[in-house]
Amino acid sequence: MRAFRVSGGKLTASSLSVNLQRSTENSSVARLSLVGARRMKHFSITVVTSMLLNTPERIAVAGVRRLSAAHSVLAILLVCQTAASADDIWDVVVYGGTSAAVTTAVQCKAMGKSAVIVCPDRHLGGLTSGGLGWTDSGNKDAIGGLSRDFYHRVWKHYQKPESWKWEDQAKFGNRNQSPPGKSGSGGSAMWVFEPHVAEHIFEQMISEANIPVYRDEWLDRRPGTGVNVTDGRINSITMLSGRTFLGRMFVDATYEGDLLAVAGVDYHVGREANSVYDEEWNGIQVGVLHHSHWFKTPVDPYRIVGDSSSGLLPGISNELPGTRGDGDHRVQAYCFRMCLTNVDDNRIPFVKPEGYDASQYELLLRVFDGGWRQMFNKFDPMPNHKTDTNNHGPFSTDYIGRNYDYPEGSYERRREIIREHEVYQRGLMYFMANNSSVPADVRAAMSKWGLSKDEFKDNAGWPHQIYVREARRMIGKYVMTEHDCLDRVETPGSVGMGSYTLDSHNVQRYVTPDGLVQNEGDIGVHAPRPYEISYGSIVPKKGQCENLLVPVCVSSSHIAFGSIRMEPVFMVLGQSAATAACLSLDRNIAVQDLPYSQLKTRLLADGQVLEMEDSYVNSSRKMKGTVVDDHSATFIGNWQGSAANKPFVDSGYRHNGNTEQGQKSALFEAKLKPGRYEVRLSYPPNSNRAENVPVTVIHATGSKSIRINQREKPPIDGIFVSLGQFSFHDVAKVEVGTADTNGHVIVDSVQFLPAGR
Repeated sequence: MRAFRVSGGKLTASSLSVNLQRSTENSSVARLSLVGARRMKHFSITVVTSMLLNTPERIAVAGVRRLSAAHSVLAILLVCQTAASADDIWDVVVYGGTSAAVTTAVQCKAMGKSAVIVCPDRHLGGLTSGGLGWTDSGNKDAIGGLSRDFYHRVWKHYQKPESWKWEDQAKFGNRNQSPPGKSGSGGSAMWVFEPHVAEHIFEQMISEANIPVYRDEWLDRRPGTGVNVTDGRINSITMLSGRTFLGRMFVDATYEGDLLAVAGVDYHVGREANSVYDEEWNGIQVGVLHHSHWFKTPVDPYRIVGDSSSGLLPGISNELPGTRGDGDHRVQAYCFRMCLTNVDDNRIPFVKPEGYDASQYELLLRVFDGGWRQMFNKFDPMPNHKTDTNNHGPFSTDYIGRNYDYPEGSYERRREIIREHEVYQRGLMYFMANNSSVPADVRAAMSKWGLSKDEFKDNAGWPHQIYVREARRMIGKYVMTEHDCLDRVETPGSVGMGSYTLDSHNVQRYVTPDGLVQNEGDIGVHAPRPYEISYGSIVPKKGQCENLLVPVCVSSSHIAFGSIRMEPVFMVLGQSAATAACLSLDRNIAVQDLPYSQLKTRLLADGQVLEMEDSYVNSSRKMKGTVVDDHSATFIGNWQGSAANKPFVDSGYRHNGNTEQGQKSALFEAKLKPGRYEVRLSYPPNSNRAENVPVTVIHATGSKSIRINQREKPPIDGIFVSLGQFSFHDVAKVEVGTADTNGHVIVDSVQFLPAGR
């Protein structure tokens, strides 16, 4: 690119470029800035001339106090005459400042392509550098490539004695660390770290690859303004500042999915009904109580206990929660992942925030009155006596029900929501540490903690990134569902792996029919093994956009996204998205037309992990005969899911909690070709199991009841016990009961094998 600067009243060649900025509020006011040494995109001569002739303007030149209008116009024209050259178009434009944005850009440069990061953020790394230092990742061996390299760099950082200012390294030990992956690549990794360390590493990666980053740049989300699309391809994106970035490929690496939305790509917000993808754990989950984030003891929801006319306490919805399995618009709760410390010399005491209202926490007092004291259960330890503090319990840092507008809200509305969350969470910590109504033991313990002085220094110790657990989710070429995560289907075209629990935080807080408060939406379903994530889930449908990839707001159902949405996975998918973009550029094809075999070869060469098997896992779809897993059974009563004991079939099993014997049962039903079959029952044994589980096989000529001792190891491959051979018409049924049992009753799967095979 050729540009010019003013020297001694003359225009001379230099590394100067033109930036045309529009006011975010008043589009009639234009600002022309001649800025130094950056590879900018340019407006056409016609546009520039029009702006000069028809709008008020300010002309500023870096390092020059005065510049005549004639010189300005000449400089602009000379710069703009090269605007259409290939050198002025980035190979890949990455919008967003998340961890995925970093790995996307770095991989592009590694493949010889030009890349630029354009982001609303001032700090790179998203949640990884924003407080989420206790990494949720599931099976660490499923993380490869640049993602694994990031955690290896973390490990190397903490091998330096100077990295341990506030704590003895030996005392911290090897918490959340792991050796090199099974392939031997990647080096040792450390999955727990301080926020400033993560940000430093991201900046280091960007610097090493010489990637330009434009910060505090916000996509103009007005239709037809911010994203220029022709024939299904994005040509450029324009920021509210007026900066325009031209590219051959684009990557939306934001948590919100703003670029994909403005580009006209299909997406979904909220929870789909279970019926949409034939799922079990999507949609409204009234009565499903996983984890410990619900009211285990009865708590009255009204301002005056027992008086519904007094109104509900703050934070409780007056709406009905809806019907289990139905879809809704609601979004799982957000919070800030605070980095706290109990080192006095590095501690900022909790202070009362502006807008503080102690009545917002009345419900928490009632939880304390019930004896609950688990407020420190998610103060996950990080180096130097710091924490990654996450939500835990029925009332905690998640601001339940107050983020529904966020995914599609205007920038102003999002700022309001973020501020409301900050006031709520700062207020919560101040309340627990100072309010005289809080039990003395809680106050004494909480007052020892505070924000870390040496973290988020430009924000007084408060995280710069709210935890956007979920916003938009693209509806792309392939939609990941719980069936992919739970190993029930073959997932095509792996570009990375997930392995974390299918996890959703609470979505709403409501009043039950019996007049008590309860939370809804918290789900935790174990993934049986690391599962493949499809290439089709990071690309749109071809008819919508041919040069866009989406490694964060991936094409998935709500509950599948609950597992995929882990920061290491976002980094994995960012690298894979970049690889696909570069290979597609090399072949001049749409990203949807890239042969997977070519993509796979490069991903493996770059250390990505695309396939794994878990020796403990037994997939029903890989077994002989017909296998009906517990997810397809019909249950009476409240059964609890678990994966604590192995082996089991598919993603886990259910148990009755050793309660309400005789009132709970499970029915397995299979459609078969008429004939004779051996029937087998699977269960993982344990000493707390019932020795007398009643199982009834309903066959062609009647029924037969058998008692199974589930404390004993099943004799067939350590998984199944035979119930016998039976003749069936076209339907077979097996019922597992709980009457008069003397321990936990386990329900896992039933297998029907044609007799004689």
